[in-house]
Amino acid sequence: MDPQFSPAVADALRTALTKAAYSTDGVRALLGGSAHAALGRGEVEPAFRTTRDAGELGVLVRLLLLGSVEPDAAVRAALAPLDPADAAAAGLLRRADRGDGDGWVAVLDLRPYGDEDRDWWVLSDLDRRRQERDHVTGVGAASLTLAAATARRPAGTLLDLGTGCGVQALHATRHVDSVTATDVAPRALAMARATFALNELDVELLEGPWLEPVAGRRFDRIVSNPPFVPGPPRVDFVYRDSGMGGDDALAMLVRALPDHLAPGGVAQLLGSWLHVRGEDWPDRLRSWLPDGVDAWIVQREVADPALHVGTWQRDGGLDTASPQARAQAGEWLDWMERERVEAVGFGHLVLRRTDGPPTVVFEDLHGEFEDPLGPEVEGWLDRIDWLRAHATDEALLSARLVLAPSVVLERFAEPGDDGWSEVGAAVTRMDGPRWRHEVDEPAAALLAGCRGALALDELVELLSFAHDRPADELVAATLPAVREFVRHGLLRPAGP
Repeated sequence: MDPQFSPAVADALRTALTKAAYSTDGVRALLGGSAHAALGRGEVEPAFRTTRDAGELGVLVRLLLLGSVEPDAAVRAALAPLDPADAAAAGLLRRADRGDGDGWVAVLDLRPYGDEDRDWWVLSDLDRRRQERDHVTGVGAASLTLAAATARRPAGTLLDLGTGCGVQALHATRHVDSVTATDVAPRALAMARATFALNELDVELLEGPWLEPVAGRRFDRIVSNPPFVPGPPRVDFVYRDSGMGGDDALAMLVRALPDHLAPGGVAQLLGSWLHVRGEDWPDRLRSWLPDGVDAWIVQREVADPALHVGTWQRDGGLDTASPQARAQAGEWLDWMERERVEAVGFGHLVLRRTDGPPTVVFEDLHGEFEDPLGPEVEGWLDRIDWLRAHATDEALLSARLVLAPSVVLERFAEPGDDGWSEVGAAVTRMDGPRWRHEVDEPAAALLAGCRGALALDELVELLSFAHDRPADELVAATLPAVREFVRHGLLRPAGP
């Protein structure tokens, strides 16, 4: 049964959840650090023990998060003013099976979720329903990854393409005037509709594949966590399989999205692409890009075919040693061999519609970092605008730049007969993605001199004198590096 939350049910349930402090902070405070971390790993017993005598909030945690059968009287008290029978009619609960006592059990996952400024509640399918074709996932790793990477500047309109349970649209309502969310799966739209009703949010919901529901429309922002798992052309799970072979669906989406962006509009999505024998992966993706599009494509992970297949089989709840899983894996790996697939990349794609000469950058960013990528996306877009305005050497040399305060210089030495001998140096930005560049002495000196007081050409003249090198030689050697330093945020414009 798909959830059907009437305004009365949504209002009553919201009242109950608020009354019991069923929020991210409330649940975390109840469970404590150890049990909360264990629950994140799928270990439920510590949470059961912690909530044993925790009143109505404990009942809701066990009922809605832990899958427990809870007695009728306890559920009535915890959900008041919502009657459990009305919650069951709306698709949230069902009567417990015989032998489990006179109680109720959740048939949907309903959990608190939030960011630094706002709490919501999100409805999705329970894990035990995971092998169903139309399974609707909750707040998973991919959703969190995209949410953390999304720029949050105010905008007029946003499209959440393939909304699922609605996580990206929830975030968008905080900085966008009008949010439209689409999905090909009716169950996903029903889940999102109930989520938005529970959170008192007005989001336009449209059913249909890919961009068909918004044909002819343009948006200031587009976000998408599309079905991006490369493999044979089939659909085992709607949330992850496109029905198109390999990375054809991602290629189609990248080609089509700019036509649905307003001038200056930005699209952000997750995706996976194939590393094909004899091809360079950036060249493969570059061939998908239409004209008039800035693109920043960041590869976060690369998996060999066996790891890729095993990961997504486990995601689908399969026992990878079972005959069914082995047969599926064999078919999948055979397909990859025929298609000459050597690996599968995964990462972020940022596209912006532009009237100027487009900037297209491909980067590998495999290291771990804690800072969200969203502010870096905003900074990257601003910085390439600035670089476009200073495209000539003359314009760049006339600019005043400042070194970002988070940049540090590292020097490297190796032991020898006479002690340590310096062999190199690098500058690293210690925030964001931790961009790192190796530098020689003139480049290190140039960076140290970027304090906003002198234009770049004046600094080059000083370096020319200090290092006894012709100024034009230093210009040729340093300007490409300066552009990279600016693009990665190590150097910033000093002012207007």
